[in-house]
Amino acid sequence: MNESQYLPSVDIIIPYFNRRDMLERCLDSLEKTQYPGMGIIVVDNGGKEAGLVFLVKRYRNARLFRLPENLGYAGGCNEGLKHSAADYVVFMNDDSLHDPQWLHELVAAALKHDAVSALQPKILSLKEYRRGKKIFDYAGAAGGMIDRLGYPYCLGRTFSSIEEDRGQYDAGCEIFWASGVALFVKRDDAERLGGFDGDFFMHMEEIDLAWRMRLAGLQVRSVPSSVVLHEGGASLATGSPEKIYYNHRNNLAMILKNRGTRGLLWVLPVRLLLDLGAALFYLTQFPGCLKKSGAVFRAMASVFRDRSRLMRKRAAVQRRRAVSDQTIFRGTPLSQLFRR
Repeated sequence: MNESQYLPSVDIIIPYFNRRDMLERCLDSLEKTQYPGMGIIVVDNGGKEAGLVFLVKRYRNARLFRLPENLGYAGGCNEGLKHSAADYVVFMNDDSLHDPQWLHELVAAALKHDAVSALQPKILSLKEYRRGKKIFDYAGAAGGMIDRLGYPYCLGRTFSSIEEDRGQYDAGCEIFWASGVALFVKRDDAERLGGFDGDFFMHMEEIDLAWRMRLAGLQVRSVPSSVVLHEGGASLATGSPEKIYYNHRNNLAMILKNRGTRGLLWVLPVRLLLDLGAALFYLTQFPGCLKKSGAVFRAMASVFRDRSRLMRKRAAVQRRRAVSDQTIFRGTPLSQLFRR
């Protein structure tokens, strides 16, 4: 990027919960970014650490806001959004590290593609990077996609299959969703669409927001020249019952809110059957098979209990719709479930 040109302001919004060492490492990494218009907003999710104030004050243009309770990634990001007046915001996980030019590359892409509302950097696994390997990270990889049944996947990652980065996705392209590991968004668009759905708490809230962006006629793109490393599993371990619960609950809620009526009539019953199959599959996953299987039923029960509120949210989303499902899902595979 030519530094002499106008540089828009960017606020990095980081929800925090009880991992001070991880937050400090993330902030140390951001110090090396040296983007002149960058601010940092740390949202303490219900914590009472007195020393956190002094930690945040060590970093330039960093501010701390506290919430009385833990509202998760979604709620923490929404709180940070309230306190930002920047041109762009980046919703960021605190278990991430960053190439010094990561933000410059995202800003350059945003200025080049005015119709784009959200951008995602290339996300690599921090654990594998420390071993000298360039392996895509599960949470976003080279760009988020979704199939017609509502299963998210990524360029470079399909379910549990993760690719090595060999430059195969180094041409930036339009994607369906951008990962919350480092989600670069036009602040005005995020505010206009109501930010994240706070009821999601964690997991898939960024996919739901991106889906609403797509329905509003906005674009989401990948920026592979921007590189972020992600540790992953800092909030909930892979395969934990709570992670299974949030993934299944939020995925069903997202489909109910955003899918058009015609598509929903066939997608929802198919997904409910597949989720029942998933519950049976988890019975074979030791240890904790009963808790894992039960998490799927808890998720389905939660969606059923919240059906009235979800239908109100659906009505609001569908009223704002400017793009048809046919346009959004053109060229999209039926399901990645059978492409492992």
